[in-house]
Formats: sequence, C-alpha cells, structure tokens
Amino acid sequence: MDTAAVLRRIGCEVEFRQEQTCCGQPAFNSGYWNDARPLAERFVKVFKSAEIVVCPSGSCTTMVRNFYPELFAGHALRGEAIDLGKRVYEFSEFLVKIAARADVGAEFSHRVAYHDACHALRELHLKQEPRELLRKVRGLELVEMPYCEDCCGFGGTFATNFGMISAAMGESKAANAAEVQAEYITSTDPSCLMHLDGILRRRNSAVKTIYLASILANSSVGASPSKPAPTASGISR
Repeated sequence: MDTAAVLRRIGCEVEFRQEQTCCGQPAFNSGYWNDARPLAERFVKVFKSAEIVVCPSGSCTTMVRNFYPELFAGHALRGEAIDLGKRVYEFSEFLVKIAARADVGAEFSHRVAYHDACHALRELHLKQEPRELLRKVRGLELVEMPYCEDCCGFGGTFATNFGMISAAMGESKAANAAEVQAEYITSTDPSCLMHLDGILRRRNSAVKTIYLASILANSSVGASPSKPAPTASGISR
C-alpha cells in the first residue's frame, strides 16, 4: 500500500491486478523448477499487457528479469518472459532511474541505517538508488552500518534449512545497527526486514525495522510533485 501511495503521489497511474500470485522464486530457488514454471507462466500472462511493473522487492524483480529466461528455456513463453522482464523494475530503481524522482516529498525525522539486500545489490546492482531516496527525505539521518553489504541471513528457505547459521548472521546485522545507534533499519526487501525484526525483538533491541516505501510514504505537509512521472500500469508484490 505504501508503494502504491508513493507512486500515485509522483503522478503514476497504479493498477493492482487481483489475479496475480507468487512469481515462483521460492520453488525455483529450492530446485523445484517444474513447480515454479506454472507460477511464472501465470505471472507472464497476468502482466504481459502492463506498461511497467513495479515490484516492492528486489528478489521478485531478480526472479523475473534474470531467472525467467533460464526457467523458460525451450518454452513457448520464453520470448514474452524476456520482453516482460525488460519492463519489470524494483521500486527504488523505478523511482530513481525511470521516474527520475529521488525526492518524493517524504519526511521521517529518525536515524536510519540501510541494509543492502542480496538480490537488489548482487543481481540488480542497486546500491546508490535506495540511498539517494533516503538522502532526500526531510529530517532523516542516514547512517552506514559496518558490513552493510553482508547478508542478513534470511535467504528464503536458507533460514529454515540452516536456522542456526541464519540466526547468527541476523544477530551480527542487528549488532551492527546498534553500533551506529540507528533507530531504524530499512531495506528494499520486506523479507530481510521480517527476518531482522524477529532477531531485534528477541534481543529486546530499541532498533526497529521499516520498509523503504513506508519511509517514503510518510509525506511532508504540502509536498507535491514538481514534474509528471511516467505511468506505472502494474504493481506486483
């Protein structure tokens, strides 16, 4: 909802297609490609007519853009999947690179640390885009954690298959946020934040998690877009 609110604020026409389901990444990453493919087929069919698809997750964006071509090898939909992948963007990527709107009129007077989610950083090469957005938020103090590029330990099924390792990695990330006295940890991927939220609660930490779009949706009084932005006709989550 916060993603949609920000997109509408900058002048995008937002449509949420009710028939959408999972992109298929969990099954794909676990090696169950035959189970992932029907989900991917549905994604392509649901969004094939969208002008632009904005994903509130680097993970989902990576799946569609980088891994659908491999999943659809020899499949009749491969061409459509590749074409759609060129129109699928992670939220911060769309705002900065496509809409050219680093300042979305947000206000959030807190000390915030940014966690580089693995898929956004390593697969989509998005590092500065979320930071550009955060630096434009009125009242926000952006602080860098030590080892900000390290994995938080979630990794989808990794967190369930290797729980002790996953928790230790999350503990390290939580300690790094506390070290720089951050009030909040934010990221492009809600899955990372879900994992870190559990770690922080177990530590009784004063640090909280908040999704990037939730910060950007916190609008300053009287803010308005300075110029029209491209239309986003599809949202996937």
